[in-house]
Amino acid sequence: MAREWDTPSEKENTKKKHPEKKRKPEIKIRTMEIEDIAPIFHLGEKLFTHDDAPNLYRTWDEYEVVEFFNSDSELCLVADDGTRIVGFVLATIIDKRRSAWKYGYLVWIAVDEAYRHRNIGTRLFKEFLSIMEEHRVRMLLVDIEAENDEARGFFARMGFNSPQDHIYLSLNLSTRDKKEN
Repeated sequence: MAREWDTPSEKENTKKKHPEKKRKPEIKIRTMEIEDIAPIFHLGEKLFTHDDAPNLYRTWDEYEVVEFFNSDSELCLVADDGTRIVGFVLATIIDKRRSAWKYGYLVWIAVDEAYRHRNIGTRLFKEFLSIMEEHRVRMLLVDIEAENDEARGFFARMGFNSPQDHIYLSLNLSTRDKKEN
């Protein structure tokens, strides 16, 4: 039997006491499919901006996503909320000749800013780790900018240690050509 409200304000007060809980969508971690290429590219384009990640911005393009999908599709993971891609991992395995060691290289990991702090990055990483263990990888590598404190903290929580700073150098050839002429 539906409750009848005596006054509109009584109805409002009841809503405040028992607000409807908005359920967060369930996030599924799965292997990337061909339909995911464009959404992954656009999410990366949104996250890897020139201002926030100048070195990543230079290498992030649609060919990067396609190349990983073509060469290492089982190492490409997505976090899917049922309506869109909210995170991803793109990785590869490096086999060195004449070496018993295999290296897992996590090249890209990203989670949409609106979905951060929900353990999606951790779930993506753990699925990646599971795949690496299945392939008998002996060491994992990641490459982040030294100033990216959020990524450094994340990878430290995932068990990475002994960080090494990188120095990125660039040579603008168009400027160089003008100086020589």
